[in-house]
Formats: sequence, structure tokens, C-alpha cells
Amino acid sequence: MQGYNFELITGPMSCGKTEELLRRVRRAIIAKKKVKVISPEIDTRAHGDYIESRNGLWLDAKKVKNAAQILTLTKDEDEIIAIDELQFFDEYIVKVIAKLIDSGKKVIGTGLDLDFKAEPFGYMPELMCLATKVDKLSAVCMKCGSEHATRTQRLVDGQPVDKNSPLIMIGGNETYEARCMKCYELPDCKSESRKREFKLLHFGM
Repeated sequence: MQGYNFELITGPMSCGKTEELLRRVRRAIIAKKKVKVISPEIDTRAHGDYIESRNGLWLDAKKVKNAAQILTLTKDEDEIIAIDELQFFDEYIVKVIAKLIDSGKKVIGTGLDLDFKAEPFGYMPELMCLATKVDKLSAVCMKCGSEHATRTQRLVDGQPVDKNSPLIMIGGNETYEARCMKCYELPDCKSESRKREFKLLHFGM
């Protein structure tokens, strides 16, 4: 049965999530399935109505402002709905995908499982529970070369950002890189500043 099927591709930055999504979509197109590809407007890395993997593969995509808009774009004849960057969608994304699969659509989605603080990103935990198949990919650590990178490291001027930085910053290789657990860093500048203030105040150091 085509419907009641939600495949979720997840993992850190640069692990090939979008590349795998595009591979599955291209196979579906070869099989003459009617596919609709959707991407959130907030992801501005692709400067146009398409999604693109880091190795240059791309496909036309409908850009949406919110999860509810996905349903307005979905037609009866659409058999497969492919959604990139699920972590950026609002709380309705879980209900939207549930409605799509209940209506007989196959859904294939991608999303970062963890944010730059190594905490669950958005509504990805709920989507993992809803999925009928979850593929968790790993990347190559861009610091030590380990093939088991599972963290997304945010960098500014080449240095790991503080844990109090804003959650959403759209970037590419220049601001994010995959790291293994050993090489992943998350400094807490506020905590270190408080420690220094405490020493100065109480010990005159």
C-alpha cells in the first residue's frame, strides 16, 4: 500500500540528508509517481524555488511559510510528498504529516535531529515517533576525520559559538560543520564570566 508510510531521514549537518531525499524522489519520478517537493521559506540557502544538496543535486520545490500551507499545496493526484528541513516547521507539522499519510500519501522528510546545542530540534522527536521508517545518518567529523559525526557544530569566525546564541541561524559550511562527540564543543561564556566575577568579588583575583 502506498499510503500510511512516512520515511524520515535525519542526522547532523553534512550527513547527506537532502541528497538521500533527492535520490528517493528521483527514483519515484522514474517510476512515474506524482511527487511534490516542499521546503520551508526560512531555509534561504537555495536562492530560488528548489532544494539543493551539498554535492550540487537539485529539484524544483514549493516554498512554504508554515506547516498548514503544505495541505493547501497538496493535490489529490499527488502520491508522494517530500519535505526538506522539517526541524524548521511550526507545531502543526506533526498533524499535517499525520493527515497526509491518513489520506493515502507517502511522505518522505528530512530534518536535523539535534540543534547546535545537541538538544532535540523542534518537533523532530514527535516526527520520529510518527515515522514508519527512520534512517539516522552520520557524517565525517570535520575536525578529526571520524566517520561517526553526529553533532552539528556552529562556528563564528572559526570558533565554536556560545550555548546562549540564537537557535536559528541559516548558514552553510562557513557557519556549521559536522563533529563527532569527542570534538564537539559548546562553551558557556556567561557561566565563565560569572565564575570570573565571583573570584574577583570574593577573592580579589
